[in-house]
Amino acid sequence: MGDRSSIEWTEATWNPVTGCTKVSAGCDNCYAEGIARRFAGTPAYPNGFGVTLRPERLPLPLRWKRPRRIFVNSMSDLFHDDVPDEFITQVFAVMAQASHHTFQILTKRHARMRAFLNDFCRCGSGHVAGVHLRSNMSWAGTPHSPTYVPGVDGNAVYFDRSWPLPNVWVGVSVEDQKHAELRIPALLETPAAVRFISAEPLLGPIDLRNLRARNGALIDALGGDVKTSDGRDVYSCCPSVLDWVIVGGESGRHARPMHPNWARSLRDQCATASASFHFKQWGEWGPAPWSVRIAEPSGGWKSADPAWLAAEKAKAEKRGATHHVSEDGHLYEPDHKTWSLERDSHGDYPGAVRRWGKKTAGRELDGRTWDEYPDFSKAVAA
Repeated sequence: MGDRSSIEWTEATWNPVTGCTKVSAGCDNCYAEGIARRFAGTPAYPNGFGVTLRPERLPLPLRWKRPRRIFVNSMSDLFHDDVPDEFITQVFAVMAQASHHTFQILTKRHARMRAFLNDFCRCGSGHVAGVHLRSNMSWAGTPHSPTYVPGVDGNAVYFDRSWPLPNVWVGVSVEDQKHAELRIPALLETPAAVRFISAEPLLGPIDLRNLRARNGALIDALGGDVKTSDGRDVYSCCPSVLDWVIVGGESGRHARPMHPNWARSLRDQCATASASFHFKQWGEWGPAPWSVRIAEPSGGWKSADPAWLAAEKAKAEKRGATHHVSEDGHLYEPDHKTWSLERDSHGDYPGAVRRWGKKTAGRELDGRTWDEYPDFSKAVAA
């Protein structure tokens, strides 16, 4: 945690909460859990990966003067069931006070996020959404309050900030179509200046333009249309659309590979809409040539120098694909080598990959990096 981060799409991390629990397949190889368990019992992680509130960290962004993008709770989930509403309110009060920063929140707890941020009137007076939450945020800026956060000005938070907060981006993590259909509709119903998804680790294809709702309708999360189950007729519209899509493969010892076409598809979907696309990384696995030819089939290898041939085979094996990942995520390891004639006769495989390691696999998708961000000037309340 600190005012700098190696995460490609942010500039700093802020962890007023640490620890979490797993809710879906995207959590299986959680990097945060590995770090927390490694340093369990230290001041940074006194409870290991158990959910732990860190109130002493709440004022930290107020001390950072240079504006920056801040990833909130890179080591936890702000909307975890074990984080009290009062504490989430304190976090939002700090974000409202630190209006010179841009805060990025990711969650897999979509239902709680939607309920908390919609903040419908509960007192019967007909207040517009957000009034109660802003009032509680103001209370966190009152010195005699039990939820007081030093440095927060209660009056400024209530009277001088619009709702939803224009400097807070809200997103959900999705790893495949199933969880995209579960979490993204809730995000589209959540008030936010910018809505985004992190498809990392991407474990399957995702069609953002055809998310099937529970009633069978198809939701276009990029264009805003709601279509009939057969996709022929538009009968409604979404309350909002996605502004930003982050895609990345999994890293770490137990990383699962990402099919290159899954990333390409999301890039191309964004290109047909107004959403920005950010390719974070390939992760541990990355694309590789399925076949590496070292001799023309017509000439063969019979007349080749044995030492040369052995060296060429070794070089081919270092850069060719060792595995093939299918469109449904199944990882297959062929019996034949990358230089073999069997590979050459099969043609190319778009799912050809090898375990390069995160650094070597890099961040380029089809020959370039993709570092798009939402247009700040269009980040208006919705």
